[in-house]
Amino acid sequence: MTKMVFNEWKPAVAMLGVYFAFAVVNVAMKKVLTEGMSNLLIVTYRQSISLIFLVPIAYFRERKYWRNITAVILCGLFCNALVGVTLTQYVFLTGLKYTSATYSTAFSNMIPVFTFVLALLLRQEKLDMKKKSGRVKVLGTLVCVGGALVLILYKGRIVLNAPKSPPILLEKAKNGRINWASIIGSTFPPIGNFLWASWFVMQARIGNMYPYQYSSTAMFSFFSAIQSGILCLVIDRHISWALKGSIQISSLIFAGIVGSGLGYVGMSWCVKERGPVFTSAFSPLIQVFVIIFDASLLHEQIGLGSILGSILVVIGMYTLLWGKGNEIDLHKNVPPANQEKDGDCDRTLPVTAPTAVSPTNSVPVTTPTAVSSTNSA
Repeated sequence: MTKMVFNEWKPAVAMLGVYFAFAVVNVAMKKVLTEGMSNLLIVTYRQSISLIFLVPIAYFRERKYWRNITAVILCGLFCNALVGVTLTQYVFLTGLKYTSATYSTAFSNMIPVFTFVLALLLRQEKLDMKKKSGRVKVLGTLVCVGGALVLILYKGRIVLNAPKSPPILLEKAKNGRINWASIIGSTFPPIGNFLWASWFVMQARIGNMYPYQYSSTAMFSFFSAIQSGILCLVIDRHISWALKGSIQISSLIFAGIVGSGLGYVGMSWCVKERGPVFTSAFSPLIQVFVIIFDASLLHEQIGLGSILGSILVVIGMYTLLWGKGNEIDLHKNVPPANQEKDGDCDRTLPVTAPTAVSPTNSVPVTTPTAVSSTNSA
């Protein structure tokens, strides 16, 4: 009984740990970006560290399954790395550079909505507007999109302003010269999270073809390290590849091992166990953790628009998940009815079978009836 309960809650506990680690990684990456490190260089180092960490584990645990790797799987992992890691992290870090960690992670609440829309377009998800669950899913999607627009277009007054805020941040808040950069940068987080939602849908298919998390994560870490390294040489060719200080080194090691390594292994496993929608449903927890870290450690200013938009996004997301849960419950109620109907058929077979198998037994029954009828005549 205890083991059954543990297995039931194991995916949820794993996702709590994964998204808490992602929140810590986001705050650490914000600190590294403020020191002037290149976005693509961060992705390159992060994925390289993840590769170095995962290769020994994959060798000892899953090397006997490497012979199952085909060209189709390698092509899928390459595309998965490009969409879900290289482009996702580059776009997200670009948005994080121009905004706060709280603002950037607020759009992670939209990942379940993006995942639902993509699954609907790819016919992995069904939508029936005649049912209540279908209408609720559409309502949740619209509310979530409305919250995202509030986050982008409405800043509002500063609600939380730590007294120990660095003068540079206060100057940026009052100086109008960076407004255009902030507006442009504010569009990157939703794009990055849309790419991340695409990774969930792609990973669901790749996981069916090759369900070995350590090997698959190590392979797309290799691909993403190569991709981001090439992009870094093309776009940021004049930057220095040397790491400066213990903060950059420790932040990249933690992001590589925990964020890109164990984090993606845990998400890949959960996608295989519970599906992409369940796995992405815990993404709003990132913002809860980041708000705490952002205000206490980075002393970032939190505006009214961020709070209102975040509330709308969370409400819309859980409305969508509630509709999805009702739809799953309806589907779960269908098989028992069919099983009961099949059971009735099974119960009728033993009754009809003997009469069909032993027709001779019916002769003594019909003969007395016929005799008695003649006697009465």
